[in-house]
Order: sequence, then structure tokens, then C-alpha cells
Amino acid sequence: MNIPQKYIGRFAPSPSGPLHFGSLVAALASYLDARAHGGAWLMRIEDVDEARCKSEYADDILRTLTAFGLNWDGVVMVQSQRKTAYEQALARLSKVSLTYACTCSRKEIADSALGIEGPIYPGTCRTLAMANKNNAIRVLTNDELIRFTDRAQGQGRGEISQRIESDIGDFVIKRRDGLFAYQLAVVVDDAAQGVTHVVRGADLLDSTARQIYLQQLLGFIMPQYLHVPTVTNDAGQKLSKQTLAPGIGAADAVTVIEAALRFLGQASTGANASVAGMLAAAVKNWQVSAIPGVRASAIA
Repeated sequence: MNIPQKYIGRFAPSPSGPLHFGSLVAALASYLDARAHGGAWLMRIEDVDEARCKSEYADDILRTLTAFGLNWDGVVMVQSQRKTAYEQALARLSKVSLTYACTCSRKEIADSALGIEGPIYPGTCRTLAMANKNNAIRVLTNDELIRFTDRAQGQGRGEISQRIESDIGDFVIKRRDGLFAYQLAVVVDDAAQGVTHVVRGADLLDSTARQIYLQQLLGFIMPQYLHVPTVTNDAGQKLSKQTLAPGIGAADAVTVIEAALRFLGQASTGANASVAGMLAAAVKNWQVSAIPGVRASAIA
């Protein structure tokens, strides 16, 4: 895999709770990949879903990352402060007739054919030409094959493909409550920050084709992608606030970093080392090829 001279990575946590082990794994992977290639590692707080996110969680996440020695470059981007940029992107898509208003609720499309993430939107409102106000906004899709190469996932660690129209359907980019959807916000922000490499959990793997599609429509450059296994609990559930994942503390930093490296298939750095020493060794020994090529895994 050719890495450009200017590598820009990022970590983009959602502050809906304290930093837990699963989030740390994603943060550590993106940090190590950036530093191993002499690149920048940026920080973005993805609080676009303002109903679920809290500023105190954002502050706690940043403090925890600093305590774990994961220091970022530049200023922290905050999605809730970037609504104008998202509105401009939406206007560009609407100007060329690539969006439409939708009144359909989840209940109304629940009996549609199932795709990779639930019911496929059947295009009910495509031709109704309703006003945007107080309605969700969807982007028109097509059935062209979206292909990308993932550096850790895929059969033989290679090509991932998806047909958005038949696998997902026209998807929401602005919600009925006026909040912008993650899919649009993340694409606009990655472009604004000049991100060249996205390293994140594989729970977002199925979102990637939609983001690439929006990148194409908006004329943005597609980053390279690396999706590491999502951390699950013993019941097979993704670690999250909803599954009561416990937060992590700086007092256990050495032990937690060692466990995260082990989860990512990386060489041990020695649990007796300092946090700074562990990270330096982990950067030096970083091997993408050692990352398990599975979507999810429980903590060993």
C-alpha cells in the first residue's frame, strides 16, 4: 500500500458517554497508523446528534486521550459548530436535483425488503416534490457498484463493494428535526480537514460506500480506509453507552494500552514500560498486516 508523503489521519469520537475500551482501540489504531507514517493525527468531536451528545463527555474524552499519551495535532474540530458547512454541501446537492424531501417514518418502511442495515428505502417520496421544511432530506442514489479497498477488511484484505440503491436505498442526509445526518457531516469534515486516511472501527464499514458516493457527488478526494475489528462484550454486543461499557481511566493506562495492542494483533511492548515508551515502541512496530481481518471480536 503506497502511503503519500502528506498523511493526515483523524480520530472522531461521538461524546455520548465516556471513552471506553472499544473507542480506545479505534483511537490507538488511527494514532499508530498516522505516527508510523510520519503523518498528522487530527481530532474531531462528532456531536452532530445533539440530542445524544454532551459537552462534558467531549471534555472527558479529550482529557482521557491526553492522559493515555494520545496527543493530537492542531485544534479540535467540533461538528455542532459546522452547520453552515453542511448546509452549503446540501445546497450544492439540491441545486443539481440530487435531493428530495421525505415524510416517511421508520415504521412506514419497516416492511420493505431488507438490506445490509435493515429495510431498504423504496423511494416512496422520490417524485412527490414536497417542500423541504419540516421533512427529512434524502439523497438520490443509483445502482452503480461502489468499490473501495480496505487495508484490513475484505476477502483477502482487498476490495469491498456495495450497490447503494439496492442495498440501502436513498438515504437521509438531513433529519426531520433539522439535524444533519452523520453520513453527510463526516464527508464534509474529512474533506475540510484534508484527511487522507480513515482508520476506525468496522462497525462503520457498511457506511463507507455511502460516504464515497457523497464524496463523488461533491467532488471530494476519497481517503484510504482501514477498519479495525469492533470490540464486543461477551454477549457479542458492541461496546457502547447503550451496552453499559465502562469508561477507562488513566490509572490503568499501561494495562489498557497493552490490552488494546493485543486486540489489534500487535507485538507486546512490555507492560512494565511507561505509557510514552509503550507508544513509541508500538509506533515503531506497527503492522497493519497483523490486524485481525474480522469485523468484530470480544476482548481476549
